[in-house]
Amino acid sequence: MTSTEQTLSTTAGGGSDRRRWFALAIVMTAAFMDLVDVTIVNIAIPSIQREEGASFSQIQWITAGYALAFAAGLVTGGRLGDIHGRKRVFLVGIGGFTVASALCGLAVNPEMLVAARFLQGGMAALMVPQVLSIVHATFPAHERGKVFGLFGAVVGLGAVSGPLLGALLTEWNLFGWGWRSIFLINLPVGVAGLVLGGRFITESRAPRALKLDLVGVALVTLGLLMLLYPLIRGRELGWPVWGYVSMAGALVVLAVLVAYERRKSARDGSPLVELSLFRVKSFAAGIAVQTVFGVGLGVFFLVWTLYMQVGLGWSPLKAGLTGVPFSIAVSVAAGMSVQQLVPRFGRKVLQAGALVMAAGVLLYIWESAHYGLAVTPWQMALPLVVMGVGMGLIVAPLTDAILSEVPREHAGSASGLINTVQQMGNALGLGLVSVVFFGTISEHLRPEQVGPAFADAFRNALGWVAVVMGAIFLLMFALPKRPAQHLEGEQPVVEQKEPALV
Repeated sequence: MTSTEQTLSTTAGGGSDRRRWFALAIVMTAAFMDLVDVTIVNIAIPSIQREEGASFSQIQWITAGYALAFAAGLVTGGRLGDIHGRKRVFLVGIGGFTVASALCGLAVNPEMLVAARFLQGGMAALMVPQVLSIVHATFPAHERGKVFGLFGAVVGLGAVSGPLLGALLTEWNLFGWGWRSIFLINLPVGVAGLVLGGRFITESRAPRALKLDLVGVALVTLGLLMLLYPLIRGRELGWPVWGYVSMAGALVVLAVLVAYERRKSARDGSPLVELSLFRVKSFAAGIAVQTVFGVGLGVFFLVWTLYMQVGLGWSPLKAGLTGVPFSIAVSVAAGMSVQQLVPRFGRKVLQAGALVMAAGVLLYIWESAHYGLAVTPWQMALPLVVMGVGMGLIVAPLTDAILSEVPREHAGSASGLINTVQQMGNALGLGLVSVVFFGTISEHLRPEQVGPAFADAFRNALGWVAVVMGAIFLLMFALPKRPAQHLEGEQPVVEQKEPALV
């Protein structure tokens, strides 16, 4: 710990003590802004499609582009903060995030919005990893439990309030902005964070920071783009041969990445991906679970909002309120799983979560078919609560289960990789929406055909989500029977993102 960190961490009372709590409020606000921005967009997607004439592939890129840029830059963003100063990189990130939000809100066409969302995800990758690092450097160990409790509350609040805030802003149509207000609302918050962060956050760096692996970042990004672009555009273009070639080429790029990372690890010990971690059985299985889980969530949340707003014709506010029982169920079950259930039953809790979530998905499929287009939010509440309970049993203890057998010296790299693959899985799931959802919808629908077509596509997509939950259940057999808690004194260097609710 640097002398600056020691001074800030040990000061009690006085101006410096107040400064660190101001700093906490600022970084927590930035984390809240990022989380809300993820959850807020989905609810506005149908409005964007309707008002801007966006194609199905473009609305996928609006969400997948952010996730892809965020995933590709997460580990590098954390290392930049360690090398050049967490405060400096945080301020660059929050400033860039604010500019990107303005570009999203002022986009003149869907193409500009997609490009701005890529930029926004890249800036979030600079901003978000600094949050926990700044907290870790600013507060002494005996206070961090309280601070991370506050952080968990902020995450939960963002998960619940994001969809509602997005629905309200879209419905209210402030200043005639419509869906644009979901991005423009970030401007005053971002400017305040930039100004106050420069004043109250104290600079800190890692005593020994790993080097950047820009080649690794480039290979990961290239491989994902070669996989996602044909998936998202393939249906519109008639599934051309070059799409299949590109997806096969993505596997070649992945092989090159593995070879390069192995050589870089031997040369300077600072690879983007620490390949030795995959020799730990529980970590390798956990990463597979996290990735597949992200795919399932990426598919579900986008098709869910399209089903409610386009298929059923519900308003954004009605769709946003429908998701509240789900969000509450996730939060309640997550708290119970970590505090009461996992210490007693271990891995079985996570496996039960996968089965419960699958049961909720199947119940949702049945209700959608049984009630048809006349289904109500109250009738949706039961399957959504069941799904929420299942998800809560998984999301909270999964990170501990993955990290439980990872060597202490690799805990930071492992944490960064967990968050990265979650976002990559989410981007892949959003890409697969073209296949499992839009792939079953005819391109030329009469108005009276839209509702039944979207409802059928929704049930088809949920069938695949149920299959994903079954795969996750089987993969979890490779996790430790009794996941350990976080290593004492260790905190993940990259923020654990909450799933994008609605």
